[in-house]
Amino acid sequence: MFRPSVIRALLTRYVLLYAKNPMRAFELFFWPLVQLLVWGFVTMYLQQAGGGGQAAGEGGKAFPNYITFLIGGIILWDALFRAQQGVSISFLEDVWTRNLLNIFAAPVRMTDYIAATFGVGLLRVAITAIVLIVVASVAYSFNLLQFKIGLIAYYANLMIFGWALGILSIALILRWGHGAESLAWALPFMIQPFACVFYPMSVLPGWMQAIASAFPPAHVFEGMRGAIEHGGFDMRQFLIALGLNAVYLGLSGWAFAAVLRTAREKGLLVKTSSS
Repeated sequence: MFRPSVIRALLTRYVLLYAKNPMRAFELFFWPLVQLLVWGFVTMYLQQAGGGGQAAGEGGKAFPNYITFLIGGIILWDALFRAQQGVSISFLEDVWTRNLLNIFAAPVRMTDYIAATFGVGLLRVAITAIVLIVVASVAYSFNLLQFKIGLIAYYANLMIFGWALGILSIALILRWGHGAESLAWALPFMIQPFACVFYPMSVLPGWMQAIASAFPPAHVFEGMRGAIEHGGFDMRQFLIALGLNAVYLGLSGWAFAAVLRTAREKGLLVKTSSS
């Protein structure tokens, strides 16, 4: 089904785009680093203004928990976003350089192409994760490795969902053309309010909780907060997220295959790659 040599060749091409253009590498580090620093210092200010380690009201949690919730959420959210960007931006690179027709004319299966973009997403996540983990440890004394084996589970679920969003992004771009390119950046943020990155699901209105429970990230971040507050690893949340991810990945793959078939029949592929 997959041909490693083809995937390796495609992955090498996308990696060289970053290696030969310093601005692409700069963008890879700049935005997640700025987001972490801004949110980190905001939460440190709130911690100081709220009385340090005092409890937040009757029956409240100690305030230091909140800063770890936010920093952990920021770092893990970046995994989802970078995985999605790895797929969608790799596709857009081929559109912008008018290389898309060459890809489709070559003996490259769509499974190989998608697998290569998954690899780009994995590399983007790995690079930014290392930087963010180091900065969070130095600046805020936050150790992401405290989650142990759970950290792999969190990253895996978020990356799978990011890949599913990436496939959906390129399907929409193929169908609607250049006018839909902004979705490559906007799509993850459309679901962020329901992903419960910075707050528990319980604070949402009932109808929003119902929607949030259908998204894998909400279960990942609920599990992360539970691990910080109580310790351990919530296997139930992990399995729910994994099951939902299987559904979303399958649906996005089906949508992409259907749109690609239509694009070939109606000539949308030529229009997208030559505009």
